[in-house]
Amino acid sequence: MLLVISILLEASVAVIAVLAARQGRPYLYGLAFTFVAYVIYDLARLVAWPVEGPLLSGLFLLATVAALVAVWGLYRDPVGHKQPR
Repeated sequence: MLLVISILLEASVAVIAVLAARQGRPYLYGLAFTFVAYVIYDLARLVAWPVEGPLLSGLFLLATVAALVAVWGLYRDPVGHKQPR
């Protein structure tokens, strides 16, 4: 049950990150990608998909790089600064 709740929360974060990215913060697509990767991983666990370890490791590596780009963008974006749409 907790895994299902986690999947729903991760999907919610991904959707909100996409909405924020569409409002002028494109680096947040990286955060959305990261949480989509988490959803895929947790879905694989939930339904017992026979997914290979290296595939998931590669997905998590990409997710980590995407998250790094996203937080770097947050760091570089001045607080309260709205970018033009």
